[in-house]
Amino acid sequence: MSIAELLRARGLSPKKGFGQNFLVDVEAARRIAEAATTPAGGAVLEIGAGLGALTRPLLERAARVVAIERDRDLVPILREQLATPIDDGRLTLLEADAAQVDWVGSLAGLERPHAVAGNLPYQLTGRLLEQATVIADQIDRAVFMVQLEVAERITAAPGSGDYGALSVFVQAAFDVRRLLIARAGAFYPRPEVDSAVVVLTPSRPRRAEETDAFRAAVRAAFSARRKTLRNAWKNLYGWSPEELDRHAKDAGISLDARGETLSVEAFARIARLKGR
Repeated sequence: MSIAELLRARGLSPKKGFGQNFLVDVEAARRIAEAATTPAGGAVLEIGAGLGALTRPLLERAARVVAIERDRDLVPILREQLATPIDDGRLTLLEADAAQVDWVGSLAGLERPHAVAGNLPYQLTGRLLEQATVIADQIDRAVFMVQLEVAERITAAPGSGDYGALSVFVQAAFDVRRLLIARAGAFYPRPEVDSAVVVLTPSRPRRAEETDAFRAAVRAAFSARRKTLRNAWKNLYGWSPEELDRHAKDAGISLDARGETLSVEAFARIARLKGR
């Protein structure tokens, strides 16, 4: 029975408010599961189990899966269809909002490696990516389906049109690569845009610590992309123009450049000079 048929049989339909676009591409689900569980084993926290399209291939490879689903209409279906792995302890279902769940705590005490995987709803993508960067030191990988535009931004290199604040924040914590592109037909209902799967491998150590100073420098640099850093950073940390000149020189940064040309490490260098 297809996802569309299953929903109709239960008198349900996709909830736009939840950003529900169910993955129906079996091969894409298999590849996500493989990326999240290589080597096989370990524990995976799944963000948005939906109707189990990714949960099932994850269970074929992981020792344990903790699946989060906030739609109370879908949870009973999951419990019914995945009763065996629930009963034998390989699957735990959490009816909750993934943005409110303690991801690290949910995986605590389970087999390593620890991974987070899921098809991220568009309206929560930024928030969930931020949540992943916070815990990067405590997990082994993250594999997410996101809109193609987001994938292009978080994999972008300095100097490219897609490189921005999100690129810097994610790349400060992770090495990011695109695994595959999923066209609109891979989902039900069919979205208006294509998506992509990205694999996030924690950088050890991080390329930059996401301190308040680091966030301030990045956000100011990209607040107006056409501005040079001299103008974008004119109020940075309360520095005078002379102090900004001196600290930029110490950090090896040209104030005549624009923010999109700076590497993650360059932002980290200027942030470390706050308070000096």
